Amino acid sequence: MPPSLNRFARRLAAALLPLALLVAAWGVAVAVLAPPPYLLPGPDRVVLALIRQAGPLAENGAITALEIVLGLLGGVVLGVGTAVIMTLIPWTARLLMPAIVVIQALPVFAIAPVLVLWFGFGLASKIVMATLVIFFPVTASLHDGLSRLDPGLVDLARLHKATRFDTFRFLRLPAAVPALVSGLRMAATVAPIGAIIGEWVGASKGLGLLMMHANARLQTDVMFAALLVLAVMAVALRGLVEILTRRWAPWAPETGPAFL
Repeated sequence: MPPSLNRFARRLAAALLPLALLVAAWGVAVAVLAPPPYLLPGPDRVVLALIRQAGPLAENGAITALEIVLGLLGGVVLGVGTAVIMTLIPWTARLLMPAIVVIQALPVFAIAPVLVLWFGFGLASKIVMATLVIFFPVTASLHDGLSRLDPGLVDLARLHKATRFDTFRFLRLPAAVPALVSGLRMAATVAPIGAIIGEWVGASKGLGLLMMHANARLQTDVMFAALLVLAVMAVALRGLVEILTRRWAPWAPETGPAFL
């Protein structure tokens, strides 16, 4: 086996071992305590639910994945743009930052019904919700990185008569890339929250709606299956962002899963 493939196999095994132990403990607990299936189904019941509900899970999972990806793109574009504006035009930070903090401080459940009322039960309200959840970590991390340039470099740029834009382009932006990468990784982690909560409040399709229907019917195994699909999607998105940021900014600190 090539060294790189062997190293990948070891990392994958190390990453999956805690999950395997958790599933084993779950199975033992169900076998020993024998709770009713509607309270805690065993791993075998969840696997059967995955097989039986493969069609609905795939269909609703695709809708949720689309909402998450579009929300992530929207939140990143809006967050980067806002951070850049607040850096290039400092007085805008005094106007925008309090509003950004207030929006972030509001409970997500409090905003979701209003967004569903404004944008309807379709994709739009879920995308806006995901965008708002992602917007803050990207904006805050990038703005913080852009604002923490070494004063000595700023003085050097002024000495060479560099314009504000030149200082931003050649000094502030490259220095802020690690902070932006951290914000992107955090945004990828929280991206599913907005979409799922939006689906809980009001939706016609999606994993959140599927979980609500399963909960109303005491189909706990279907709920667990939907959660498993959502977890796989979240980990895959986080891993994709980690891979892309490593290639784009290889000097940024790595915080991704060990098997990537």
